[in-house]
Amino acid sequence: MNIIKIEDIESKIIIIREQKVILDKDVAEIYGVETKRVNEAVKNNPERFPEGYIFELEKNELDSLRSKFSTLKNEGRGQHIKYLPKAFTEKGLYMLATILKSKTAIQTTIAIIETFAKVKELTNTINELSTNPPKEEQQSLMQKSGEIISELLDNDLQTNESETTIELNFAVLKFKHTVKKGK
Repeated sequence: MNIIKIEDIESKIIIIREQKVILDKDVAEIYGVETKRVNEAVKNNPERFPEGYIFELEKNELDSLRSKFSTLKNEGRGQHIKYLPKAFTEKGLYMLATILKSKTAIQTTIAIIETFAKVKELTNTINELSTNPPKEEQQSLMQKSGEIISELLDNDLQTNESETTIELNFAVLKFKHTVKKGK
């Protein structure tokens, strides 16, 4: 059985309508089922997916995604699709996990929860940094941000002597964190 990695989930999160979502085809891929099975689960359990849990993309949103990610054109979906893709919010993914009960679904759900939690924690830490806290608190927040970024980017690496530098330039400050990790 394949272990689902956080970075596999993170790479599928996109922003549509100012929300972090995962498209139905990507949800199906990470859960190890066909897209139509995911959509059947939603269709058969409409009371579990109220507004804010899932939404169908509009044609212009799909076109915009296609122009940003040319791979969408080449993943089995031609220019003329029968159904517009559905986008699952974090809450929708949790709810879907209550319906799909396979071992892969459980592992995937845990990875999704961990990824969303880390992204939220990083967002909160960066927001705190932007308030210009005292120097010692700022250093603590920068270290925390670096650790979260390190976990998101290279979860399977272990510490050694090779050096990876992560440098982010935010509007209010420049943040640099060096992590020494390797395979």
